[in-house]
Amino acid sequence: MSTITESVDVHAPVSTVYNQWTQFEEFPIFMDGVEEVKQLDDTHLHWVVKVGTGRREFDATITEQNPDERVAWHSDNGPNHGGVVTFHRLDASTTRVTAQMDIDPDGFVEKAADKLGILNLRVKGDLDRFRHFLEERDNESGAWRGNVDRTEP
Repeated sequence: MSTITESVDVHAPVSTVYNQWTQFEEFPIFMDGVEEVKQLDDTHLHWVVKVGTGRREFDATITEQNPDERVAWHSDNGPNHGGVVTFHRLDASTTRVTAQMDIDPDGFVEKAADKLGILNLRVKGDLDRFRHFLEERDNESGAWRGNVDRTEP
């Protein structure tokens, strides 16, 4: 299992950054290889991602969600992974977003990408594209401010 940790500073208030992050169905706009995310209910997501020349579908469960602080998840099937995205107020108009993921690469392509540091670069690129996406919009496209109490996988 590999751990990936990447951060980006977004020039927007923490509530705006958090609100945009909770718009999971918009992830394909800024996440490389993510073709579709469907939010099934408050805590369940269905993902369609491109891996190499193929596609993979999997479900994930949000295990903890606290407004303006964190969103944690784990996969229910498919590649074994989980993580947490945290939101840190640096000042009134700047937020640090940190993504920490534990992933167990599945198959030759994913294992090679992990060994070569490509997975780290992908997460870093996704966070940077998220920053550009939000800063260019200047406001969030929606929000979900509910809490999900911590559960164990």
